[in-house]
Amino acid sequence: MKLSVVIVNYNVRDYLRQCLDSIRRSLEEIGGEVFVVDNASQDDSVEMVRRDYPWVRLITNTENLGFSKANNIAIRQTVGEYVLLLNPDTVVGDGTLQGVINFMDSHPKAGGAGVRMRLGDGTVAPESRRALPTPWVSCLKMLGLTRRYYMSDLSWDEPGRIEVISGAFCMLRRQALDEVGLLDEDFFMYGEDIDLSYRLLKGKWENWYLPYDIIHYKGKSTQKSDFRYVHIFYQAMLIFFRKHYGHLSIFYTVPVKMAIYFRAAIALTDILRKKLHL
Repeated sequence: MKLSVVIVNYNVRDYLRQCLDSIRRSLEEIGGEVFVVDNASQDDSVEMVRRDYPWVRLITNTENLGFSKANNIAIRQTVGEYVLLLNPDTVVGDGTLQGVINFMDSHPKAGGAGVRMRLGDGTVAPESRRALPTPWVSCLKMLGLTRRYYMSDLSWDEPGRIEVISGAFCMLRRQALDEVGLLDEDFFMYGEDIDLSYRLLKGKWENWYLPYDIIHYKGKSTQKSDFRYVHIFYQAMLIFFRKHYGHLSIFYTVPVKMAIYFRAAIALTDILRKKLHL
């Protein structure tokens, strides 16, 4: 089998429907299997998949296990030559899956690949290509200097080597995944794509950006101003730094914790403004 698609869902039924419809069209010529792992959604996502998508292999968790654990549960059951980790709030463009697979077939050192992600309004998401958040790159980003972090010197219309593949669309070669291991389950949500991308590079595999399109309705299940999001995101960064840059802890721990408090203050201010209708 050529391709296994893994989608982790949490309370985004309507987006999941759009995603599955786009995947069904894309797989007509490729063939493959699709797994949906539901993390105890409170909407009727599970009922919808059972009723309307009987060709999907549905896995239902009794609690929210997070992104990494849920993906790993399905990955262990997949058999495809390639494994695609895909967010439910995405729509895959016509020809995207075939184009990515063709590229990876012709580039045997490509361990993983991401694509050109467009937001709902059609604009290109800069996080389609990212650099590793080394302490120096992270410091620049926190200062608002994002050119290196988003690898802005690369063309949007040509394939290019990148460092970090977005977890929203992450095509992985089975052989590479077997060699470097599954997602690190210490990451509940956010950061696991950075960690896996780094391990691919350390394993002498290549990560690629490819100019094929998806629409990403970016984080519809999580409000970016929410304090819980801020806390989880920056805690994930701390896990990554401790794992890969532990010898530099004195240089990143304080700045990252300061960023947590700063972003938390902004989030709480936004919440108060909404409640007071300011």
